[in-house]
Amino acid sequence: MKDMESLTEAEAANELMRLAKQIARHNKLYHAEDSPEISDADYDALVRRNNALEEAFPHLIRADSPNVQVGAAVEASPLAKVTHAQRMMSLDNAFAAEDVEEFAARVRRFLNLGEGETIAFTAEDKIDGLSCSLRYEKGKLVQAATRGDGTVGEDVTANVRTIADIPQNLTGDAPDVFEIRGEVYMAKADFAALNARLLTEADDPEKARQFANPRNAAAGSLRQKDAAVTASRPLRFLAHGWGEVSALPADTQYAVMKAIESWGVPVSPRLRRCGDVAELLDHYRAIEAERADLPYDIDGVVYKVDRLDWQERLGFVTRAPRWAIAHKFPAERAQTTLEAIDIQVGRTGKLTPVGRLTPVTVGGVVVSNVTLHNRDEIGRLGVRPGDRVVIQRAGDVIPQVVENLTRDEQRAPFVFPDHCPVCGSEAVAEEGEVDVRCTGGLICNAQKFERLRHFVSRGALDIEGLGEKSIAEFLALGWLDKGPADIFRLHRHRDELIAREGWKEKSVDNLFAAIEAKRQPDAARLLFGLGIRHIGAVTARDLMKGLGDIARLPDKAAELNAWIAANPREDGESDGKYAARKLDAIKAILEVRADGIGPAVAEALGDFFHEPHNRALWDDLLCEVSPPPYIVETRDSEVSGKTVVFTGKLETMSRDEAKAQAEALGAKAAGSVSAKTDLVVAGPGAGSKLKQAAALGIRVIDEAEWAAIVAAAG
Repeated sequence: MKDMESLTEAEAANELMRLAKQIARHNKLYHAEDSPEISDADYDALVRRNNALEEAFPHLIRADSPNVQVGAAVEASPLAKVTHAQRMMSLDNAFAAEDVEEFAARVRRFLNLGEGETIAFTAEDKIDGLSCSLRYEKGKLVQAATRGDGTVGEDVTANVRTIADIPQNLTGDAPDVFEIRGEVYMAKADFAALNARLLTEADDPEKARQFANPRNAAAGSLRQKDAAVTASRPLRFLAHGWGEVSALPADTQYAVMKAIESWGVPVSPRLRRCGDVAELLDHYRAIEAERADLPYDIDGVVYKVDRLDWQERLGFVTRAPRWAIAHKFPAERAQTTLEAIDIQVGRTGKLTPVGRLTPVTVGGVVVSNVTLHNRDEIGRLGVRPGDRVVIQRAGDVIPQVVENLTRDEQRAPFVFPDHCPVCGSEAVAEEGEVDVRCTGGLICNAQKFERLRHFVSRGALDIEGLGEKSIAEFLALGWLDKGPADIFRLHRHRDELIAREGWKEKSVDNLFAAIEAKRQPDAARLLFGLGIRHIGAVTARDLMKGLGDIARLPDKAAELNAWIAANPREDGESDGKYAARKLDAIKAILEVRADGIGPAVAEALGDFFHEPHNRALWDDLLCEVSPPPYIVETRDSEVSGKTVVFTGKLETMSRDEAKAQAEALGAKAAGSVSAKTDLVVAGPGAGSKLKQAAALGIRVIDEAEWAAIVAAAG
């Protein structure tokens, strides 16, 4: 990652685009799917980098900037939607005492306060739960909603009514309308008891659902279609603020929160009113000291300006109030022993090292496994079985090793495998990548199911009736052990299949007829279906346009390997010149002109056919299928000879289908807009490419107009 000062404007724009996509994905995983993949600390690091870039290059701020987003959209949720009367905001973060002091100074500057005027703040522990808004009318609970994207949330009224902490009716003299906002959470002890109960109740303990942490358990329990499920889960609630109100019972944050508490709604017992920054930081340290002993998980302390009239003057930035900030805790750490390093093979062939630890408690959770990410991370840490290591657990996600305390001890280094531990195929890392992958593909049991599912999918052979359930069943029976060629031999098991539960003679015969119809598959679809890394549907078509006959591929792959082995970079030859020479050779050998065919594709083909298992699988498959020569037929159209770019969300076809249509009409489908672009087809959500097309005066049409061009070509 480059220093801000050395970044070019283009590099900054590209990084902002990548960060926006990364952060949006992690927001969705955390807020909408309750399945985070990274720690809070890692997420915060992404946001800090994004903010630094936006500050250094304000003219590059994107419409989808993370600083505009709150939470995650809930379109896919099965629950009814609720539009919040007042937007539910997020909070900016502080990570050090200096950040808190700067926050207080900003508040003072904004309010233009004199030297003698002091600012009081409230401080309370930031509970790690699911944000929820409770709407009371004339003291009666009428609606409850999750935060969602801040504007639209999910209706969880029936579920919230089952939570004992939340009163159905407020006590005392509450205003006619009052929205109480807070966190639904699960106490640590209740979380442990719930996981134990789920394990006991499961028919198969190995398949029992176990929640990863209390926050996920709370979110998954609240967002249920069946309120009876929520009622069976030990959920709690703590209020921390409010939304729409018809009147306020006081003129300070602290006094209003105490009023909410008097109405029967729980408020944090650690809520304090502090007279200055020093008191805030003292309270932060006090809460941090008792963090591990608290009955629930917290990840920081929230500070708010106490006077409500000052809050109103301060107002909001795009996604957060100026008058509040969350002071986050550093990640929790502990020491333990790394007992072993196991290698797991994922469904795409990636080899992931997992550290087995002497169990240790970190932040109230017992940790016995830790991800070591990849081969380079093991080398960076210098870890070996027997080392004493420091474990960090941040945000209740998978822990990580942050330090090796015994790396100087004399012990043999860990040797990362160069063959797959599951199938024995070669395991390699492509140039410029850190991940090591098994080259076994379809013959690797760790990858077999996903590879076969891809082989029969719509974009590949598109075998109707052969879905995930059937593939899993046939694999379990040993009928697909040799790979995709076995699909075309399933008819040998006809009588056995008819005798199995869920299968009837007609459904079996329909399946076999669908399989037989693919005995002469489209060559590009067959190649795409093999799942060779870097060879997608478009690349497969480009390769077949050049080669014509798919049977030529193994020889071409061998020729590529031979050229690469015999032609290293020459003395004095620059990286750029060698790359150009290599690219020219690749295109000549593969007989292609397409821009998407380069070293990555060439090496992927070479690795695949170099592996004897894959060559045997290939030969076996071609004994069962006979792809005809690949001939590209194009039709005259108004876009023949022109360059077309597709952008935005296409609603009637996939991006690959759109590109195939363009090629069939004699057009070139490009991935970016330039002065050479003749036409842009824009779907909903089109962004920078659409703006660039407008700036260059390029014709832009929608999907319906594109369909008309296709239809007109016949």
